[in-house]
Amino acid sequence: MGCRIEDAAEPQKLDYTGGSRLPKRQSPCYAGRAMKCPHCSVAIHSGLQRHSQIVEASLGLPGGGTSYEGVWNIYQQRCPECGQTIILLERTTPYSTGRVESFMAYPRRCTRPVPAEVPDPYRQDYVEACSVLGDSPKASAALSRRNLQAVLRDKAGTKSKDLFDQIEEVISSGRVPSHIAEGLHAVRNIGNFAAHTIKSTTTGAIVDVEPGEAEWNLDVLDSLFDFYFVSPPFPQSAKQSSTRSSRTPGSLRSRNGIPRPLPLIPLPF
Repeated sequence: MGCRIEDAAEPQKLDYTGGSRLPKRQSPCYAGRAMKCPHCSVAIHSGLQRHSQIVEASLGLPGGGTSYEGVWNIYQQRCPECGQTIILLERTTPYSTGRVESFMAYPRRCTRPVPAEVPDPYRQDYVEACSVLGDSPKASAALSRRNLQAVLRDKAGTKSKDLFDQIEEVISSGRVPSHIAEGLHAVRNIGNFAAHTIKSTTTGAIVDVEPGEAEWNLDVLDSLFDFYFVSPPFPQSAKQSSTRSSRTPGSLRSRNGIPRPLPLIPLPF
């Protein structure tokens, strides 16, 4: 038959931090020790367990040459939040040099809801990046990088041409929360921009990605969408107006010196 199927006597947990028996790898839907459920998008603890294994033998081809042996592992987990099953296929070969091919078998596509406040073209690019994530992480990462660059240019007001420098502008400005700044910095590190400068100079280029890179880009976009569209920062001009109004004597202060409620200031959302 050329292969054999082995059932795991006891389910083995998938170790995303590496180990003596398995190469280092990343979670299929999250760049870290946790993972996001591809059904409900809730962050959960990674508990994928191996239930069976398919061992392929080397096979001589009719036209000459050899198809070398490989091992397929089948991992399964149920999401504790939504109860849905997650099934991951993983393939290794003696010639994979430590890299592991992972495929989301079920569900075929990760579900990531987009807030209604997010307009096109940001919404459209995000949805497309999610839809191709399972089939082509390279294409998904390219769409996300292009989307990220557009958000930083249009909403953060960056002036730099390259994504690397745009991210540096935003981090240095101090105008975003620390978790977003750290996430943006990780985009450059996980994507290894230093070795793959095309990811910064030509964001839409489809090039090789690092494990977890495409998923991390989407996570950072989630944070940016929430910051700029769902709960946009209070405008600086409105802050200054509020400060001046609260210090104005007269009708805005009561007789005992306690400020009265300030008038509502229209916000741009």
